[in-house]
Amino acid sequence: MRMVRTSSMLSQLGLPDVAGFPTGADNPVVAIHSQREVTSLQPLSALGCSHKSFFKTVSEVSDVTEPTHDQLMSRIANALNLKKKQVRGTVDLLDEENTVPFITRYRKEKTGGLDEEKIRSIQRLLTEYRELEDRRGKVLHSISEQGKLTDDLRAAIEAADSLKRLEELYAPFKSKRKTRADEAREIGLGPLADAIWSGRVPDSAIETVAGSIVGKHPKLESCDAVRQGVIDILAAQIAENVEVRDVVRSTARKSGVMTSKLVESSKHAKTFQDYNGFSQAVDKLPPHRVLALDRGEDRKALKVSVEWDQELARTRIAGLLDLRHHVASEFLSQCVNESLKRLINPSIERELRREATEAAQQHAIDVFSANLRQLLLQPPLLGKKVLAIDPGYRTGCKVVVLDEGGTPVADDVLQLTKSEALTEQREKFVQLVQDHGIEVVAIGNATASRETQEFVSGAIQECQLTCRYVIVNEAGASIYSASDAGREEFPELDATVRGTISIGRRLQDPLSELVKIEPRHIGVGMYQHDVAEKHLKTSLDDVVESCVNTVGVDLNQASAELLKYVSGLNRSTAKAIVSHRQEHGPFQTRKQLLDVSGIGDATFTQAAGFLRIREGDDPLDATWVHPESYPIAERLLTQAELPAESLRTGRIPPEIADRIASFTLEQFSGDFKTDAYTFSQVLESLLRPGRDPRDELPQPLLRTGVLTIDDLAMGMELNGTVTNVVDFGAFVDVGLKNDGLIHISKMSTKFVSSPLDIVAVGQPVTVWVDSIDKQRERVGLTMLKPAE
Repeated sequence: MRMVRTSSMLSQLGLPDVAGFPTGADNPVVAIHSQREVTSLQPLSALGCSHKSFFKTVSEVSDVTEPTHDQLMSRIANALNLKKKQVRGTVDLLDEENTVPFITRYRKEKTGGLDEEKIRSIQRLLTEYRELEDRRGKVLHSISEQGKLTDDLRAAIEAADSLKRLEELYAPFKSKRKTRADEAREIGLGPLADAIWSGRVPDSAIETVAGSIVGKHPKLESCDAVRQGVIDILAAQIAENVEVRDVVRSTARKSGVMTSKLVESSKHAKTFQDYNGFSQAVDKLPPHRVLALDRGEDRKALKVSVEWDQELARTRIAGLLDLRHHVASEFLSQCVNESLKRLINPSIERELRREATEAAQQHAIDVFSANLRQLLLQPPLLGKKVLAIDPGYRTGCKVVVLDEGGTPVADDVLQLTKSEALTEQREKFVQLVQDHGIEVVAIGNATASRETQEFVSGAIQECQLTCRYVIVNEAGASIYSASDAGREEFPELDATVRGTISIGRRLQDPLSELVKIEPRHIGVGMYQHDVAEKHLKTSLDDVVESCVNTVGVDLNQASAELLKYVSGLNRSTAKAIVSHRQEHGPFQTRKQLLDVSGIGDATFTQAAGFLRIREGDDPLDATWVHPESYPIAERLLTQAELPAESLRTGRIPPEIADRIASFTLEQFSGDFKTDAYTFSQVLESLLRPGRDPRDELPQPLLRTGVLTIDDLAMGMELNGTVTNVVDFGAFVDVGLKNDGLIHISKMSTKFVSSPLDIVAVGQPVTVWVDSIDKQRERVGLTMLKPAE
């Protein structure tokens, strides 16, 4: 009797009687389910209650509709608030493999005068959008081949504006490991789940229907097993619903709180003690704190989690799916809870953590890049003889004498930590200074730096030497000394001597020396070891490239390590230029670059304007004028009656400079055809032929004395140099053993969103002592006068 009632009930509900059917593909229940594949979820009010079919007919997919080139240009222009014409011109130049520095300086007529930052933004978005379109096409093709591409799904995929959104839509159709929902479908529970979802099985009948299925498969041993299987299926469907995930995501972003708990047994527990019981809103977390939490978790010292308002999330999902009016609202609420707990919440938590980490890493890279740019663009200390010192305890301090061009002349070792030999060492130091006419002493800032400063300061004052000293950041010097570049440059010298040479040359010409070191090893960041190495390298390489091409390069002096960053060149062509120079002597004209192996017309066009020849045959080769504009420059020189030789010296008589500045494009319309941007660039290059943007920056702060923390008093005025800029402030070398800190709140009487808006690495600053902690040897500084 029971079987008859059960069969009748199943028939009324539109479900087959599963009794006696085998499991797997031969089971009619499984077969029915496979024919009625769920491709998307809709609000339940639109389903069972109104008798609308939940399953949509699969439509044939035509070729992928990719945005036209014009649409892509419009999208980028809107995103960056630029004119479409500017974007189109820039993209065309990028597609023709022109470099960003070349486009920025020599193709302003095509970009409408866009600066380097805007051009790199266009380049970045262009890459992102093209990757998105490529992936969109593959996703549509994959789902279409599965026969599951509906019109609505296709529209959603074509509307996806990010890879993350695209992958979320594609997730239900990816090949993946077997889930609990898959196992439940395999044993025949799919049709029952569909019936409940579509409103054909109310809460009151679920237990009876579940009981009728018990025993029809070995795994269906109880009503609870049936119910759990159906819950697994529907929980998976709910979790794959993009709108449901959006609801949970927005709830988590608004109410999410990141918390951490200390793992007492960790060997790093003491380091992260401050984060025990930590809690802060996700949208308020500063980048440096996110990276600190990630670091603590990576070292197994912290357990980090994100919590948000679960009740609000459940309420919003119920409203979205209209569960209140569904005949199986109680059962579906259980499915929602299961979906949240086991599938959606862990996924959203990982997503929020990943987004926070990516944003924090990008911020750290941006800060590092800004600091690196300022460090690379520090003004060179030209024409000075330098005594470089690499401080050390056990093996002594390595010293190298460098002439005005950075060539090592002599080297020695000073033992400064042995008190019994100090008199003898001082005499040796004074002898080196006097014999070689040393003007500046460059002291590395690592181990024994403080003792070396005291020694040098004492010698300068007691022996009345005319030289001064400066502290140099020696980060990466040891890496350079053992690198291929170091060995190639000074094969006969010891690694310690090469490292000391690097310290001295960083003062003489920071850009030329620092490019020999991987940018990430230059110590001007704070969290560079916490970020993705590949992303960091790409960003920092762009900074180095930008700086090198902003300053320009002396073709007859530059090393291969510097030349490789010049627009259009690479490591191979840079080495070829150096080899050609060694074999044939200095270049006399830019055109001779075409004689170098591997350099053709295209490379020459990209590189020539950034390579200068100061003592060559053509004075224009010493300027920023590109060879393609020489006819324009020559006509202007003739009209201005300016001797071309003045371009080499950089000294333009005032009356001639005024004459050049008064020239207009209309005056020369009959002589040559060019655009306003190129004409202006040529004029500027003639007015300032040897311009080096670094010349406009203040020189490094040179010292004679040394300062101790005992010498300080509250409110004391000091002069110092910014050594590093971070989120919460800036570190300043004021002559103490440790750098002082200017907190961001002490930089201005007005609100400061970023310390980088106020100070930069290498910038001389006047500060006042704000706090003194002798026990920890920490000094707080302020840029606000005490009276203020």
